[in-house]
Amino acid sequence: MSPEPRVRYLDRATPPHISTLILLAGLSALAMNIFLPSLPGMVAYFKTEYRLIQLSVALYLGVNAALQLLMGPISDRWGRRPVILWGLGLFLVATLGCLAAPNVYVFLTFRMVQASVVVAMVLSRAIVRDMVPQDRAASMIGYVTMGMAVVPMIGPAFGGLLDEVFGWQANFWALFLLGAALFALCWRDLGETAPLTGRTLLQQFRDYPALLTSRRFWGYAAAAGLSSGSFFAYLGGAPYVGDQVFGLPPSTLGLLFGAPAIGYFLGNFASGRYSMRFGVNRMVLWGALFNAGGIGLNLALFQLGHGSPLTFFGLMTFMGLGNGMVIPNATAGALSIRPDLAGTASGLSGALMIGLGAALSALAGMLLTPGSGAVTLLSIMFATGLAAVLTILLVIRRERRLGLAQ
Repeated sequence: MSPEPRVRYLDRATPPHISTLILLAGLSALAMNIFLPSLPGMVAYFKTEYRLIQLSVALYLGVNAALQLLMGPISDRWGRRPVILWGLGLFLVATLGCLAAPNVYVFLTFRMVQASVVVAMVLSRAIVRDMVPQDRAASMIGYVTMGMAVVPMIGPAFGGLLDEVFGWQANFWALFLLGAALFALCWRDLGETAPLTGRTLLQQFRDYPALLTSRRFWGYAAAAGLSSGSFFAYLGGAPYVGDQVFGLPPSTLGLLFGAPAIGYFLGNFASGRYSMRFGVNRMVLWGALFNAGGIGLNLALFQLGHGSPLTFFGLMTFMGLGNGMVIPNATAGALSIRPDLAGTASGLSGALMIGLGAALSALAGMLLTPGSGAVTLLSIMFATGLAAVLTILLVIRRERRLGLAQ
């Protein structure tokens, strides 16, 4: 095993400190969900419909997925540092655009541009793979995303309080200030880690078939995409359920909305602690079972007439627990197929995951009407959770036949 590179904090001649990677991943998560408790109030502010303002989630995820296809190869070609700094700079400009938007269409336009912050999430994972060998990648990614889990846990609650006191714009001012601080930190601490090979960008894109024809890559990417699909459907539908089904105020909705992050934190801790011991396939399978099982129990309670805000949001901790185990391990598996293409693999697998999430988020928004309830949302989430279990079982079966089981 090759020694890990020496890291000196705030020295861009060395790889970044792990705390910088945690904050990069955290800002990306915060930009996705801090304003979700404000969606009902933004409907009134822009004089529009919930289905339209909910596109601020679905469109954001769609652009997020498309950018991941580009950012990975670009960072493999020109390095992680310049791509991250440009992405954060564009995010700051777009955040100011959201604040100044005169109508919902201008807001949605700048909200899509805000998705440039995805470079923080994608390339923080690629940097981990640059820094450590394969047998430690899943563990370290788990610890990085464990820290990131704190952000979505407190983000909606903080956003709900900001909304009640100052209005929905306060959430975007918070994103701007945090983004500016992180830009300054990255300027000082973010040393280059990409193993630059000198290949042209066209050659980088030509490497996509090497990943797309790999069954192992597809297996890990699909498992992560389907398992996290339950969470993205939750992002798109839970604010509506909390407001229209349960009648919760923004502060309470924001507090309960972060319940999955508690489980996600624990799942990431389990990944960091046990991935090297049990292997990525077992961790992905157990995580997928936790995810589907928790949602299935939630759905059963509502079908039996025992659903409540506490059961609906509380049982989502199992969804978070499952995703905290699935995503780091499936990501490490996908990134280890071609270590020299870690950025490309991270972008492609992330695009597949986020693209599916955008579709499910939009589907949840379309199906949630005044006549529907929590059962509609839970049914979508349960179906994708079961599909994730099936996918990893097929991967395990295939690897056993090939004598590659972990």
